[in-house]
Amino acid sequence: MTPSDHFRYDEVVVDPGRSTISCHYTTGGHTFMERFTFPMGGEWDAPAVRAAVRVLFLLAGVSYYKTTAAPLIDLGDHPTTRAERAFLTNFYVYGLGEFAHRNGIDLRGTTVTGPDATAAPPAPYEPDPGRPLIPFGGGIDSIVTVESLRDDHPDAALCIVHPPGDRFAAIEGAADVTGLPVVRIEREIDPLVRRSDALGFLNGHVPVTAVITAAATVAAVLGGRDAVVLSNEWSASVPTLVEDGHPVNHQWSKGEDFERGYGELVRASLGPELSVFSYLRTRSELWVAQRFARLARYHCAFRSCNRAFHQDPAQRLDHWCGRCDKCCFIDLVLAPYMARTDLDAVFGGAEPLENPANEAMFRALVGLGSEPRPFECVGDRDECGAAALLAASRDDRAGSVVLRRLAGELAGTGVDAEAVAAGLLEPRGTHHIPDRYAPADLLARAR
Repeated sequence: MTPSDHFRYDEVVVDPGRSTISCHYTTGGHTFMERFTFPMGGEWDAPAVRAAVRVLFLLAGVSYYKTTAAPLIDLGDHPTTRAERAFLTNFYVYGLGEFAHRNGIDLRGTTVTGPDATAAPPAPYEPDPGRPLIPFGGGIDSIVTVESLRDDHPDAALCIVHPPGDRFAAIEGAADVTGLPVVRIEREIDPLVRRSDALGFLNGHVPVTAVITAAATVAAVLGGRDAVVLSNEWSASVPTLVEDGHPVNHQWSKGEDFERGYGELVRASLGPELSVFSYLRTRSELWVAQRFARLARYHCAFRSCNRAFHQDPAQRLDHWCGRCDKCCFIDLVLAPYMARTDLDAVFGGAEPLENPANEAMFRALVGLGSEPRPFECVGDRDECGAAALLAASRDDRAGSVVLRRLAGELAGTGVDAEAVAAGLLEPRGTHHIPDRYAPADLLARAR
């Protein structure tokens, strides 16, 4: 077997004195190390912390596996159960669906192998109730989650993952507005992956939300918290495309399939006392946008533009670019619920909907024309189409050339915007929110 035929899990090293976790992997003749640094404190030798560290180790390898996309994943000396290996197989195959699609490879034959774990009860863990940790990316979803939980859970805290010595202004601005304490995790990616072209590595999108969720799980256990509350809505589960019957989803690690599998992994490792779930799982992007529109203090503090999160600080923008798919989607989904002048202020006078050069991107978002749905964290076509029709009906959008064209074509398809929007504003699908955190309408629905 050649070095590129297998990906090996080597070891995970915990340094309590520095509050770090170092995860080591090997493939293609290269050894990689990813390091996480947590806030000082916590009982690193506690069985529950060790169990959470193990979960992080299992997921963090994905950034290095992709360098060779080896057909065999060797867990080395690390025992796992059959269920854990099945979860990892799904994680690599579906979490790297976009990566595989763009590189023209098929990961469905990937095999995860390693020693069997001896059946054992979960590690004991007794957290403080009502102290959620909320991974926070500064977008409308995580802001709505924070504002939905904070009154009933005053000990809530944000969790922000960022590179060592570096912070994303687009996250920090919104985090400051919340006024909540922040648990910070520094994530240091092995520098070898930055040399993908020179070293001949495969490259592409990885399910980074899964790694952030696992890191937040460690932080929650170190802090004695009872929940990691994510902000992934219903349409994150909708595939970006289906290729030969195989779903390919840019947002797989934000979808319900990952949430369910990860929750089972955590319960098997730590028991039921720690809950990991998305507060927005039954909500549409329209529902989230409607709620966010009421939170005026955040309107000029948040920034979800892709260019705000470039890994190279020198290439980051300190304003919305107004031209990327994410800028277009955020503008579109908020347009039914916010005044045009207010959205113009959000985008610094360069609102995407008022720029005819963006029309092709909006057409792709709403499902018109031949352009595919973008590989981006955006709503599905029903949500985007309903948003376009609702926005076009506003008096302050009468002069919008882009919206007028979109609405004209969508109306010709027989779409009833009001009916679609009404359905999208109701809870849909399943969720994994425990009763102690569930909003009243979901509790009533369950009864």
